[in-house]
Amino acid sequence: MRGLKNIKKKLKLDKYIRRIDWYIIKKFLGTYFFAIALIISIAVVFDVNEWIDNFINNKAPIKAIIFDYYANFIPYFSNLFSPLFVFISVIFFTSKLAENSEIIAMMSTGYSFKRLLRPYMISAAIIAVMTYGMGAYVIPQGNVTRLNFEDKYKKKKKQEYVRNVQVEVDSGVIAYMERYENYNKTAYRFSLDKFVDKKLVSHLTAKSATYDTTKVHKWTLKNYMIREMDGMRETITQGERLDSIIPMEPQDFLIMKGQQETMTSSELSDYIARQKRRGFANIKEFEIEYHKRIAMSFASFILTIIGVSLSSRKVKGGMGLYLGVGLALSFSYILFQTVSATFAINGNASPLLAVWVPNIVYAFIAVYLYRKAPK
Repeated sequence: MRGLKNIKKKLKLDKYIRRIDWYIIKKFLGTYFFAIALIISIAVVFDVNEWIDNFINNKAPIKAIIFDYYANFIPYFSNLFSPLFVFISVIFFTSKLAENSEIIAMMSTGYSFKRLLRPYMISAAIIAVMTYGMGAYVIPQGNVTRLNFEDKYKKKKKQEYVRNVQVEVDSGVIAYMERYENYNKTAYRFSLDKFVDKKLVSHLTAKSATYDTTKVHKWTLKNYMIREMDGMRETITQGERLDSIIPMEPQDFLIMKGQQETMTSSELSDYIARQKRRGFANIKEFEIEYHKRIAMSFASFILTIIGVSLSSRKVKGGMGLYLGVGLALSFSYILFQTVSATFAINGNASPLLAVWVPNIVYAFIAVYLYRKAPK
């Protein structure tokens, strides 16, 4: 009975995914991973050539270069340029199929162009899920190690201090610090004001406040004074040291270059919501990163349709023209995405709209080319 059920399942699966579909899926994914291996290998060679002097001068250990930097460099850039690899893969092997008259043979057996797209869409779905999973949860963890290596052995990127910070740490509770030094996790000339019904009820000042990295939200205040107001009465408390729980962390106000790349999507979502509640305005890069991870996954489907529509026709001269057009379109997509994100960061454009505009534009191109594709 179990054997019969397995046969039925196989027959049901074969109804939707036939041998020719498996052939196309294997070709698609094989070419995709081959393109990644080829292009990223070239990128690694160029990166080594550019930064070898910095590695030598800063005495970077070989083990750190390989495992801390390049082991995280490769998946990061592979995922970043995934749309480019998808497009090149589709153009390359579909042109080969067309050149060898394999697509003509499929069409002659009754395959419609729409039916031909099924294995392509299955492959694009696999890549989309993999791209999102890697970008949202796996790569951010590796980026922490990679960025720390870059800061230590390549060039300084970290923001080590910040001045005149004012942040709402809780409802009606405002924190202020004149200067924060990241190397010792200490804020100087610190104050904490609590308001109830827009009236000041407590005012805390301290010469310094040091963040305890071993415990969440724990700050140690030194040379503090607390003024508590109750109508016309005022109570003053002073001391040299006070351990206090203040719901804020250095990363809430000390925003470092590339910090958004070190957060998983769930962490980004929480961080954005928290910063919006506090009134922070400089979080567009975090919003763009959050939405971009989703948009880039959907780009696999759009660019696959464009690639198949372009390269499924047999033409004289081989695949050179299609590869050139494919590279131009894929690079223009990445450029378009970068430009729209820059407009969102420096202007008033919505991060969500800025990230999805390239997908919307190229979706129209995909529909047009699909209609023009050989049927």
